[in-house]
This record gives sequence, structure tokens and C-alpha cells, in this order.
Amino acid sequence: MLTSLPHLGTEEAQTGRVVRFSDYQIEMAHGAGGMASRRLVEGLFAPLFGGTLLTPLTDAATLEIGGMRLAMTADGFVVRPLEFPGGSIGELAVNGTVNDLAVSGARPIGLLTTFVIEAGLPGAVLERTTRAVADAARRADVPILGGDTKVVEHGKADGLYITTSGLGVVDARVSLSAASVRPGDVILLSGPIGDHGITVLLARGDVDLDASLRSDTRSVWPMVKRLIAAAADGLRWMRDPTRGGVATSLNELARDASVGVVIFEDRVPMRAPVRGACELLGLDPLHIANEGQFLAVVSSERAESALAALRSVPGGEEAAIIGEIRDSPAKTLLCLAPYGTARLVDMLVGDPLPRIC
Repeated sequence: MLTSLPHLGTEEAQTGRVVRFSDYQIEMAHGAGGMASRRLVEGLFAPLFGGTLLTPLTDAATLEIGGMRLAMTADGFVVRPLEFPGGSIGELAVNGTVNDLAVSGARPIGLLTTFVIEAGLPGAVLERTTRAVADAARRADVPILGGDTKVVEHGKADGLYITTSGLGVVDARVSLSAASVRPGDVILLSGPIGDHGITVLLARGDVDLDASLRSDTRSVWPMVKRLIAAAADGLRWMRDPTRGGVATSLNELARDASVGVVIFEDRVPMRAPVRGACELLGLDPLHIANEGQFLAVVSSERAESALAALRSVPGGEEAAIIGEIRDSPAKTLLCLAPYGTARLVDMLVGDPLPRIC
């Protein structure tokens, strides 16, 4: 059971903002997007930030200024290696930020970037990364408004870290939240899972597997934009399943909405090399990170039109309806196999794939 830290201050005791994070030290798992990450955010950051932090936690914060709903997000990218088939830390920095805005129903309108550069990084690598940021921003049709640069001692930053902030305008036709999800709603997935996490794993050379894979990093805004146009009145919730994968995102939904989430194993799109790599390594594909896919919950009445909208966008041809929302078992994710068995799928535990974004 989690308990309060012994150094709980008077202010926290008086305001009721009790810290409930008792882990002895920070481990890699705290950054993997699974149970440890949620324990850190909900047990330490949320109570100390008090009412200034959104509950439940979402991919972007929203605020209203002058009658306009804006979405804001921030992210950090520490992938290793810096370059991999299909992308680099540069593409991830733009696409990851844009996608957090997109799944909040917001059209991206500007990004800030900060480069933390390790002394000794080859200039050619920095130039390629900067070009990748610029090219990804142009493809996503979002300007880089500014940023900052820091240089740290050799051996202190894995070559290069990038942090970002993003701003977007929320589409007035949507109001997304876990609270709006209802039994009978359906779950859509925009495309095959696991490409990014397995690609980065293989690019490190830590595993001797021969597989032809590329990261799926891309902006999902074109698909989200088409989805909103086709099914705004039935669109309940969206999330991009990055760290922790599809399983962690859907577990968070089940918990936040107090519903049962059921997915059908044979409906989840996945490439054969991803499936094979996961079987060999003992990994669950539902826990593998993605950087160019998203999940959406829509009403059953809008399911077919929503699916058709996703499949009409280049890159969305493999979108699928993978599951449904049920009354029970509440706060639980179940995966049903074609032959009738069911397995409980929990949030990611530990950190099987460090440095994937």
C-alpha cells in the first residue's frame, strides 16, 4: 500500500494535497508510461500541483481565451538511437507533440522546441536532426515559433534530447472526455500497432532479429480531422498509444470512465514481423509503443461512418473497429481470442523497451 512520504509539509497537510508516492528511488520504469509512471504522476505531481493539474490526466490541457478553446501540451524526447528506420528524434519531437494536440481534438497551430545537446555530438547529426524537425513541421503544417538551446558535458545527454511545447485550437464540434464514454460505444484503431517500438528495439542491435520494419511516426491530424468531420456528434474520446501501448491507454480509459473495455484479438491490425518479434522476445504487442496511430471511442451509430472516414485518408487504410465498451467488468481491459478465451490485460509493468521516444 502506498503511504505518504515522511517529509510531508505543513502546507500539504493543511490543504489535503497529500503525497502518496513512496517509491524509494526513480527507476527507468517511471518513464515507461505504465503503472510506475501513473504512480509517479498521480502520487507526487498531481497532489503537489493541486487544482492546477487536470483530473483525469489527458494528452493536452485545454483553456478558453477570448471565446476560443485552446489546447496546450509539452513533451520530452530521449530516444536511443537518435536515428532509426523510418525516422529520428527530430520527427518524433514534432509528430509526438502534434499528435497529443490532435487526439485532444485540436488543430496544431505552433510549436516550441528546446535542444539539449551533448558536447561531442557530430555536427552532421545535429544538422540532420534539425532538418528532420523542419521537414516534419512542414508536413504537419505547423510552424516552429521558437525555442532554446543548451549544451551539456560529454556523456550527460545520450547525444541529444529534445523537449517541445505545442499549441492548438480545439474544434468546436467536439468535447472529448472519458466521462462521455458509454456502454455500447465502439473502439477504433487507426492502423497496425507496434511498428515504432520494435523498430527502435532492433535498431539498437541488442537483439539479433532480421525484420523489415520502419517506425510509424507521422502526424495523425489528417485522420483526426476527417474523423471529426464525419462523426463529431458521436466522438467520445481519443488517445495516441505511445509509451505503454494500446493496453495502457485502454486501461486508463476503463479506469477513468469506470467501464469495461473489451477488444477482439483478431481484429487488432499488426504486421507479421511485429507479431513474430514479440513472440520471440516474450512481449505483448498491446504494450508496444506507437508513434503514428491513435485510438478513438465513438457511438455505435457513428461507427461505420467513422471507420470509412479513417480509411479514406492515405495511411488509414488499415483502420479497424477493434472492440467495444461494456458495463462490466468495470475498470478492466479484456482481450477476447477467436477461439473464445479471454485474458485480462493490465497496464505495462516495468520497462521492457527503454528510450523509445
